[in-house]
Amino acid sequence: MNTGYETFSQYYDGLTENVDYRGRSQYFHRLIQKYKKSSGDVLLDLACGTGSMTEEMCRLSYDVIGADYSYGMLSRAMDKKIESGLPIQYICQDMRELELYGTVDIVICTLDSLNHLDSFDDVKTVFRRVYDSLENGGVFIFDMNTPYKHREVLGNQIYIYDTDNVYCIWENNFESHDNTVNIRLDFFELEEDGKYTRSCEEITEHAYEPSDVHKALSDIGFEVIGCYNADTEEKLNDTSERMVFVVRKQEVK
Repeated sequence: MNTGYETFSQYYDGLTENVDYRGRSQYFHRLIQKYKKSSGDVLLDLACGTGSMTEEMCRLSYDVIGADYSYGMLSRAMDKKIESGLPIQYICQDMRELELYGTVDIVICTLDSLNHLDSFDDVKTVFRRVYDSLENGGVFIFDMNTPYKHREVLGNQIYIYDTDNVYCIWENNFESHDNTVNIRLDFFELEEDGKYTRSCEEITEHAYEPSDVHKALSDIGFEVIGCYNADTEEKLNDTSERMVFVVRKQEVK
């Protein structure tokens, strides 16, 4: 069964070597320790991909669950788990249909995973699922690409990646009416006989105004603690490429 991103999953780690997972995990850890009011440390890494962030959060002594829709991504996450021996539980679930056997204290969703959903209605569905999955006083921390990034940075750019395992052409097509970027990835993998095997993946990312995201979270019942510029606690500005929301499920008094 192809659940999406199966081709991309083969090359994902090689194409994201520039991501500072350890530094980002420390950033999320600081926010969790500052704002979480529930008593436990069960953490869900939503859209965990190949498990790089999941493993870093586990090393910070959280009791971690990783969830992703892609079998290919989870297969690579399981390979890492076998190598590291970390006690992580992985589940294959579409985040729009998130259903846990119990509740968690923390949910994180990183690396613009929410931008990949088909619509803002889907984003709001995920927010509701997360709200229902959190303990009272638990926190939900996630990042999203901003409209500015889609418009001014990703735009109609073409990127070339040449790694030890694959040659990749990354082509963006920007749609200005709704800040959508359609991405085509062409992979060329060198085989033992010297010939290249070509495969491709098409991905769409949607960007939303911070005010709309804030309202959706508030309407569901979250306490919106902050919306920050990238991996800081500074306010979002007009040229922020990534926004980080920190919200909390309000405690029942």
